[in-house]
Amino acid sequence: MKRVCLVCAALLALGLPLGGHLVGQGGKGGDVHDPTRAVANLDVCKGLQATLFASEPQITNPTNLDVDHRGRVWICDVKNYRGNNGKRPEGDRILILEDTDGDGKADIVKTFYQGRDVDSAMGICVLGDKLIVSCSPNVLVFTFDRDDKILKKEVLFTKTGQPQHDHSAHSFVFGPDGRLYWNFGNTGQRVHDKDGKPVVDRAGNPVVDNGKPYFGGMVFRCNLDGSDFEVLAHNFRNNYEVAVDSFGTLWQSDNDDDGNRGVRINYVMEFGNYGYRDEMTGAGWQSKRTNMESETPLRHWHLNDPGVMPNLLQTGAGSPTGICVYEGTLLPKRFRNQVIHCDAGPSIVRAYLTAPAGAGYKVTETVNILDGSKKNNWFRPADVCTAPDGSLLVTDWYDPGVGGHGQRDLDRGRIFRVAPPGTRYTKPKFDFTTAAGAAEALKNPNLEVRYLAWTALHKMQAAAEPALLKLWKSSDNRERARALWLLGRIDGKGKHYVDAALADPQSDLRVVGLRLARLLRLDVLPYVRRCLNDSSPAVLRECAIALRHVKGPEAADLWARLADRHDGADRWYLEALGIGADRNWDADLAAWLKQAGDRWKTKAGRDIVWRSRAAETPAYLAKLIDDPTTPTDELPRLFRAFDFQQAGEKNNAVLAKLALGAHPGDPARKALIAGEAVVRLRNFDVKTQPEFAAAVNGLLDRSRGTPQFIELVSRFGVSSRYPELLALAQQHPTEQIGVDAMRTLLDRDQALVRAALKQKDPQLALSTVQALGSAAHGNTPGILLPIVKDAKADPELRRQATRALAKTRNGALDLLKLASAKKLPKELEPAASLALTTATWKDVKTQAAKLFPLPPGKDRPLPSIAALSKLRGDVGRGRLVFAKAGTCANCHVVNGEGKEVGPNLSEIGKKLGREALYESILFPSASISHNYETSVIETTKGEQVSGILVSQTPEEATIKGIDALVRTFKRGEIDAIRRSPISLMPADLHQALTVQDLTDVVEYLLTLREVKKSR
Repeated sequence: MKRVCLVCAALLALGLPLGGHLVGQGGKGGDVHDPTRAVANLDVCKGLQATLFASEPQITNPTNLDVDHRGRVWICDVKNYRGNNGKRPEGDRILILEDTDGDGKADIVKTFYQGRDVDSAMGICVLGDKLIVSCSPNVLVFTFDRDDKILKKEVLFTKTGQPQHDHSAHSFVFGPDGRLYWNFGNTGQRVHDKDGKPVVDRAGNPVVDNGKPYFGGMVFRCNLDGSDFEVLAHNFRNNYEVAVDSFGTLWQSDNDDDGNRGVRINYVMEFGNYGYRDEMTGAGWQSKRTNMESETPLRHWHLNDPGVMPNLLQTGAGSPTGICVYEGTLLPKRFRNQVIHCDAGPSIVRAYLTAPAGAGYKVTETVNILDGSKKNNWFRPADVCTAPDGSLLVTDWYDPGVGGHGQRDLDRGRIFRVAPPGTRYTKPKFDFTTAAGAAEALKNPNLEVRYLAWTALHKMQAAAEPALLKLWKSSDNRERARALWLLGRIDGKGKHYVDAALADPQSDLRVVGLRLARLLRLDVLPYVRRCLNDSSPAVLRECAIALRHVKGPEAADLWARLADRHDGADRWYLEALGIGADRNWDADLAAWLKQAGDRWKTKAGRDIVWRSRAAETPAYLAKLIDDPTTPTDELPRLFRAFDFQQAGEKNNAVLAKLALGAHPGDPARKALIAGEAVVRLRNFDVKTQPEFAAAVNGLLDRSRGTPQFIELVSRFGVSSRYPELLALAQQHPTEQIGVDAMRTLLDRDQALVRAALKQKDPQLALSTVQALGSAAHGNTPGILLPIVKDAKADPELRRQATRALAKTRNGALDLLKLASAKKLPKELEPAASLALTTATWKDVKTQAAKLFPLPPGKDRPLPSIAALSKLRGDVGRGRLVFAKAGTCANCHVVNGEGKEVGPNLSEIGKKLGREALYESILFPSASISHNYETSVIETTKGEQVSGILVSQTPEEATIKGIDALVRTFKRGEIDAIRRSPISLMPADLHQALTVQDLTDVVEYLLTLREVKKSR
């Protein structure tokens, strides 16, 4: 399916397995899936009517679509997707659908192309006699004639993204400036040209996801032949598709790591960083940081970090897919010029009604256009486009679930048309041979019509000017913008029309004027100077962006004057200033400081210092931190800014002074400053630099009992505090803080741990063993095995040691050796049996099953999924089953209760159908959602640790196990990190459930449709 990242299914599943046979067909209850009921199963916005344009058997599983100037609908028709790859041996299809009689239904369906090289195609774009198909790792271009006969097939880009992955290359769209826009998600990795050579963008950066400087998903712009390549924004997770309006403004959606309610809609400011990973280290969003956001959906995007763009809107849980900007007039006025977006997870097509807000935008209202969640949530809208007559076309992947790279229903798919009631599907006629005809066509809301009009007018050059000037005088600003882009491309007229645009009373046209100047590569400095006093924040934003990478005293002076316009409240504008100062921070900040005087200490001034990256920035951050008038609650924010400065002696010296300084203010403020400063110091040892000992010890005293305490003890090697680590581990043996404390001790002082096992207090010894088990450290087998073998040791201590030993692979193998040699004491066999047969290592489980055969499961054999889906359970009992120890809540959170290993399931009921939930429970490894795949860290000591890879940086990797505990490994400890195809969810977990248990828990999961706010 066109979208992978929905909240994974249910129970302990870490992904949504969707492969298998259809259920619910025919017979009682099967009618709900009949295409004749497709429209009736949708709630349609008042004032609009949905009609079924096409359905199975004409089409199956449509992903992306485009509509050509003849009103024909082109789709990617996909069966060979992920686990079903090869089910259609001839390959997937590119189809053309046509309504010849205007009744809103396709009566001709033909195959344009079929082949294995378009399997799981995620994007399609029709441009005259060219068709661009995005199918990673390639982007293909087909050239065809009037009869749709293919004349040639070429590669535009290659080695771009993982094959069969929804987070790779997505659809191309034609922009009003005559260029192509497209994107890929965070498995796109890099872009190569048609010859396989790495693409370097206009800024001189290789287009690679490696943090130098780009991370993750990216948005691109290039010429029609792929040249003049630009990365327009980066650091998205899976920005599914980009939409470009007539002013050249970009809009996208982006999906979170499933279950974190962080799906977002973005206004894409050019050259912005959108914060999925830490800009400097590449760490994931769960990694600890100063000034960390309080809510997960915000934390997900590093929104408190300098250099990260704000989000236009966060929509909660979902699976965002296709998007467009509706610039037609057929739909009611409220939808005109607004973003229309598909969200396949909750089965909804929405309109986001936006309005300017400072240098950015805000959503004033969200309107559901099509909603399938209430009547049949197999509706999975994948893409939306505008037809030449102004109606909307929506593809429906149609499936019981979506996500986890799964596709369960191979034979169904729909396309809907949305228009005012009773509106026939019409195909306007266009004349692209004359300037007047082409200018008229340029008004059309369909992108291929506009492409043909743009191409014809651009070719005419000066001959098209009268017709374009007539359009330039239109009362519609978007039509004027389309004319302006072309007028500016007439040979010798670029400066004239940039001047005309900047003199226009409409700010949107002034924005286009500045963008046009950049497109034409004109000297932007005179235009920026002309706009310095503009009343529009959007125009000022574009002035700042125009200064990006422009060097010289005049550029720095202009930037300083723009910085002086910052009001301290507009984050969009602040980030635009940051973009404008890129590669020129030293000169820009110096010019602004000279101009600002004491204003650099105001709220607006502190913002600019916080965002800056100049060599002098650390000194000014320190001055603000030391200034008693700076609010205390701003100090963490200012300290976080230090993490974005280039490491060096100057930075270190500033931090050292803060760590040692006699700061004004109350003791808590002084402590905060000294503590935050000392943890950022580089290359110092408290033993050899005792002047910092007081700051370190003071910080340790204040942070006692917290994760920061453990981190500091570890970093500074304060051995006198090791007993406190042991106490923390003993007090919290199964909690994260106890794990961190014990792992730190095992790296530094095993003697202290061994001594704790021999102390007289049996409870402390037991809790120490428990903590050792939770730590799952490579050093634990050598400590625990002697206890297991010691017949004189306390029996309960030996049982706990047996369970703890099985938490590491080497420890589990030690137990298997004992059992195989008949040396495992009988009294320890029950503990070993349970621990080993539920281990995460397949070979360990296999050997354990032979050595410790388990009794048969409950209520076996299970009925088929089709039969299970006809049963109805009890919601109350299902809630109890979910929360019962050893089942769902061990790995999933619902409304704040449970452990967070797999996705949060608080809204799973509005995303997945009954059948999909059953498959998730019964076949957890059939498909695993991106970012919830099992990873295995192999250590240099021969240990293997399985879990979800939370974060990877050049220094360390962090993994979360099925116990919801996080373990971090330094790169020096890691031999390899590999991906496992096996879900963390035990495949045999359902054997502990009766049919009634299973039915009840699915019934409960279906009721989970919203996050309940705590009182």
